[in-house]
Amino acid sequence: MTYSIVARDPETGQFGVAVQSHFFSVGPIVPWAEAGVGAVATQAHVEVSYGPRGLELMRGGTSAGRALAVLVFSDKEADRRQVAMVDALGRVAAHTGERCIAEAGDRQGDGVSVQANMMLNPSVPDAMLAAYLGASGDLAERMLAALDAAEAEGGDVRGKQSAAMVVVKAKPSEKPWADRIVDLRVEDHAAPLVELRRLVEMRRGYDAVEQAEQAALQGDMEAAAAEYQKAEAGVGDNVEASFWAGVSLAASGQEESARALLARSFARHDGWKELLRRLPAAGMFPDDPALIERLLAGD
Repeated sequence: MTYSIVARDPETGQFGVAVQSHFFSVGPIVPWAEAGVGAVATQAHVEVSYGPRGLELMRGGTSAGRALAVLVFSDKEADRRQVAMVDALGRVAAHTGERCIAEAGDRQGDGVSVQANMMLNPSVPDAMLAAYLGASGDLAERMLAALDAAEAEGGDVRGKQSAAMVVVKAKPSEKPWADRIVDLRVEDHAAPLVELRRLVEMRRGYDAVEQAEQAALQGDMEAAAAEYQKAEAGVGDNVEASFWAGVSLAASGQEESARALLARSFARHDGWKELLRRLPAAGMFPDDPALIERLLAGD
């Protein structure tokens, strides 16, 4: 009982699933995605196995349409299921069983399928598809637009509770844990889509933090500082990015600019001061006691 979107970004080749429902912890149930393979959303009277079995079939080269047809054919309760798939070539397929609770339906576009059941209004799928196709930004941003449109159109007749999003890379790597670009869940929240969007922005912020850390390890402190400053827009009042941005600026000789950033962290918790003192021993900051004391004092 939910609304969702599965999509393949034609520019990046990324696959994504996003979902919102009035049900606790929808994230482990509905969205399934694998780099280089595709994505699946399984909902309504959920049969969770559509997710892993659908990915297994598509991994073997079966098209989304054929994979879904195979699973529906072998399912005695298919008329109560709602499932959508997109494969590695961007082919989409969807099934909305006749016994799904109204209002229920699905719509497809190029590389995208939107589906909903137990909606307040039958116009939800059309609104979702239009919003996705008309949105700009990366795949995550466009899927968020589709979810927002569903909610604006009336959404789930019961209200709202949880949401989730998964985005994976176009091609698998030797590090499957790194193939998931976004993997976020809102288990229980009064405004799950608002919270999901906040988490997506924070994910982007921490992606910038990771880029900054790599630059710092390579000795490019100016690039690290730039990435940390970029991260601040996404992490909100979390002082993690402020601290590391300040560290990078100070290490690259920009002491004056570093002080204000470090002060934010120091004001939040004394542990940040202690962390700064420990960085030289780890090779992550110049072994310059005078500089460290000036930064700690804010002089």
